Amino acid sequence: MPTKCHVKKGDEVVVISGAEKEKRGKIIQVSPRKQRVIVEGVKMIKKHTKKTQEHPQGAIIEREGSIHISNVMKAEKYDTRQAKRPGSETAEESED
Repeated sequence: MPTKCHVKKGDEVVVISGAEKEKRGKIIQVSPRKQRVIVEGVKMIKKHTKKTQEHPQGAIIEREGSIHISNVMKAEKYDTRQAKRPGSETAEESED
């Protein structure tokens, strides 16, 4: 039985922790059983491929790696949370 996820395919998300912190992108794929997501343009990895007719010399393909689902947050929620923080630009503008 698959577990419930707080994000789905096509959602705009922000990475909230790890080496790719604060990067944004759309979700390409969700794996609820493994609790991982693939985000467009985040955690790029290089995959070495065998020789084929398309690539007679073989090739190095760059593609997205997976991130744990707990390390992403919907962009709308992230933006509202950042705006409420004391010392943020939008919080200071509302005081003026």
